[in-house]
Amino acid sequence: MVRNNDFAVTINGPEAGILTDSKDETNKGSFRIISGFLNEWVHLKLKLSLLGIIVKFYKNPLHWIGALQYLIQLRRQFLGDHRLRKMAYTDGRYFMGLYTPGWNSRVYKEFIVTQLHDYKPIANKINRLNTVLMAVTKKCPLQCEHCYEWDNLNKREKLSPDTLHGIVSKLQEHGVSQIQFSGGEPMLKVDTLVALIEKASDKTDFWVTTSGYKLTRENARRLKKAGLTGVIISLDHFVPGKHNAFRNYRDAFYWVEKGVANASKENLVVALSVCTTKEFISLENLGKYMALAKSWSVSFVQFLEPKAVGHFRGKNVAPTEGQIKILEDFYTQMNYTNSFKDYPIITYHGYYQRRQGCFSAGKKSIYVDTDGDINPCPFCPSKNGSVLDHDFGQKLDQLKQMGCSSY
Repeated sequence: MVRNNDFAVTINGPEAGILTDSKDETNKGSFRIISGFLNEWVHLKLKLSLLGIIVKFYKNPLHWIGALQYLIQLRRQFLGDHRLRKMAYTDGRYFMGLYTPGWNSRVYKEFIVTQLHDYKPIANKINRLNTVLMAVTKKCPLQCEHCYEWDNLNKREKLSPDTLHGIVSKLQEHGVSQIQFSGGEPMLKVDTLVALIEKASDKTDFWVTTSGYKLTRENARRLKKAGLTGVIISLDHFVPGKHNAFRNYRDAFYWVEKGVANASKENLVVALSVCTTKEFISLENLGKYMALAKSWSVSFVQFLEPKAVGHFRGKNVAPTEGQIKILEDFYTQMNYTNSFKDYPIITYHGYYQRRQGCFSAGKKSIYVDTDGDINPCPFCPSKNGSVLDHDFGQKLDQLKQMGCSSY
């Protein structure tokens, strides 16, 4: 039995836990989770806006119906037959998922046009990619247990600010809805991040994936002013000492807590990301983690299953089938039952990858590493040339043809 406030809500599974639910209103900017009638009303307006986009690009009324059905089917690929129970509202935009631009922005509309192109080709220029995870530095003050860039950390930098600008420009030439800056620790390059975002945020949503290090109120304000959409902050345990041990730095939890508060106050979308290790997976731990996320007023929580790459290379870190069932049951009940409608929205890649395959590997997403080279994703390191190569488009097509080796 997992408790929600006085939580008499049953989650099916072999384990049970107790949630705590403290509140801290000081973290809140314009953020809120919307559900119920307001969610239905916004969802109706969203559907009407989709119809408007469809009518604009397709002249045949039969294509209007087909396109709308295609978008509905695409959503079901990710959600199954579950209804959309909640959205995250921040600073005038409504977010249904961590990897979907917020409605109703120019970037969101271009994202939808790109999806429609897969249904029936559109003459207009479309985005070649939905999401790019882009490393901007090899430097990092932490030594995280699961780091996928472990072999490259704190070596000589290869990407100058001018090179990083060139990479962003090249990605935008091919079209990209969302770029997530990573590292190393990207906040070590905050001046560079501000300059990158200022030049290009009218075409792409930008996010920073960080440990929370140097995410001060002033830096959050600068990034927001430049045009940053949100931050994804890594938190791998709700117990401060255990998170610090996982990150091998005594102040790691403190950075997360302060970073969340600072980003929220500047009206950035805030997500937490947790590596769901074998040792962590239980309903009790998941419940307490989500209760903390709720009390901190974050919009999203991202579940990442550990992979045997980087610092985890050669280790048996993959969750068992039973643990995957715990994660999937927890994910569906948190996201799609009314009992948890005021909790953050969970993004769980493994859930849809096991059902629909991987959308990375050049299909809709890539990873640009600390050398500027393209890879299928951070957990499938396999260099396939540089973004700045003249045949970058062909390299993307090659990645897409090879597909994901895991799914």
